[in-house]
Amino acid sequence: MAPVIEVQNLKKYFPTPRGLLHAVDDVTFTIEKGKTLGVVGESGCGKSTLGRTIIHLHESTSGKVLLEGEPVNNLKGKALRAAREKMQIIFQDPYSSLDPRKTADQTIREPLLVSGKYSKKEIEEKTTELMDLVGIDERLRKAYPHELDGGRRQRIGIARALALDPKFVVCDEPVSALDVSIQAQVLNLLKKLQQDKGLTYMFVTHDMSVVRHISDDICVMYLGQVVEKCPSKELFKNPLHPYTQALLSAIPSTDIHHPTKRMVLKGEITSPINPKPGCRFAARCPYATEACHQPQKQEEVSTGHFVTCCRIHEL
Repeated sequence: MAPVIEVQNLKKYFPTPRGLLHAVDDVTFTIEKGKTLGVVGESGCGKSTLGRTIIHLHESTSGKVLLEGEPVNNLKGKALRAAREKMQIIFQDPYSSLDPRKTADQTIREPLLVSGKYSKKEIEEKTTELMDLVGIDERLRKAYPHELDGGRRQRIGIARALALDPKFVVCDEPVSALDVSIQAQVLNLLKKLQQDKGLTYMFVTHDMSVVRHISDDICVMYLGQVVEKCPSKELFKNPLHPYTQALLSAIPSTDIHHPTKRMVLKGEITSPINPKPGCRFAARCPYATEACHQPQKQEEVSTGHFVTCCRIHEL
């Protein structure tokens, strides 16, 4: 069975007065139907840009994105519009991503109206169905975003994303702006929707506990590049890249008798503008050698566990 999403050597560069900013640089992975790929890394590593480039909100610099085996990078006009119905995004901030002048039902019905595929009666029925699906009460149908809490706003954003029955959804830190108790509710809703509808997710986050809960596989990004990719359980059991180890060491431990040994990173962060060949983490890596300043290759060290580090067998 072909993967729903296949990303091949994807690059997205932005021009700046000082040169090209390598936001996404040579990223490759696949996501199977009904699975969730978590993408983690510190702020500015290119997680959100990667998601937006995949669904064509950003034009890719080079590389390929295939949706159910069909390339979507260079689509235009009607073909792009048809592909976008199959790929949707849930944004990080539910307040700024909703139109303050539209009520809950107006926001949800908008994609249905724009698509031109549904009659007035069908739009009304589907809007009611979507509100029920994500847990928005009928009494809130005419509520505006400022009248709702963050959790309900995000549920509206989820309903809008699902309106046209997409195959693939980018979840761009969808719970980071919510209270912890509401986070759990939204995460459980996303998992239930995935099971019921067979959705495929790319889940962008910087919260390691969240990505552990929801992801089947995890990509760890650093300055635009994937430094480690493997199944979720394997990553937490056997992190191999020094950057991944540092991320996991920062997770607070509740075991006072066996506290986590923190791996504190030192050194300057490499500039993503016209970066030199070699490992971009080398300036902060405690194990770096001269070999780290040479071009790096991704290596499969065990089944499904990929690491980009020239010293992986020495660590």
